[in-house]
Amino acid sequence: MGEPTNSADRPRVTGIGGVFFKARDPEKLAAWYRDHLGISIEGWGGARFPLGADGAAGEPFTVWSPFPEDTDYFAPSTQPFMINFRVRDLHDLLDELEEKGVTVDDDREESELGTFGWVMDPEGNKIELWEPRRDAAKSSE
Repeated sequence: MGEPTNSADRPRVTGIGGVFFKARDPEKLAAWYRDHLGISIEGWGGARFPLGADGAAGEPFTVWSPFPEDTDYFAPSTQPFMINFRVRDLHDLLDELEEKGVTVDDDREESELGTFGWVMDPEGNKIELWEPRRDAAKSSE
């Protein structure tokens, strides 16, 4: 689709960190996925899919998570979904995007899983950017 256009001339996105979507009844829907597709639903209401074949602690993972229909976590987007991308150098990437005129949320979140930031794409979709800690998979168990 083209060459990287950031100043580092290397991809900043390293993969899909998660898929989040609104549901009328997130618990019931998660139970359906558990019962019909065998997805192991964790206590927080979603699932983690390790990227490695054996799912060893410390390996990257992708999250799947239904949210309540009335969540404001995706705001200001009005879309019923949000994609989370795993990235390198989150703070530098957000600065670079802001310089290019991208709408960047001023909020940043530091947690045991890593650092999170948010941007809006040209169609009004909120995108979550996540720079995982090296031991993020271990920390979330």
